[in-house]
Amino acid sequence: MLVDADGMNNRNRLLFHVDEAMSWECVRDLERMRTLTLLIRNIVSQSEPPSDVVQGIEEVADALREVFAALAEGEKL
Repeated sequence: MLVDADGMNNRNRLLFHVDEAMSWECVRDLERMRTLTLLIRNIVSQSEPPSDVVQGIEEVADALREVFAALAEGEKL
């Protein structure tokens, strides 16, 4: 979806940060992932991306919010 979004503003910048957010180091550090997710969402808001790109990023952001909510309630992952 994002890779195929030719002509999208900030596409390469967004791809860089998405790749970074999916790295093993970031996946193991949820605070870092939260920061990168916010950065990615900010780039998307400035980029006029296709709707499927926005939807995919929002799904990841929602899942991350659920993880932090579960952690706040004392659940172990």
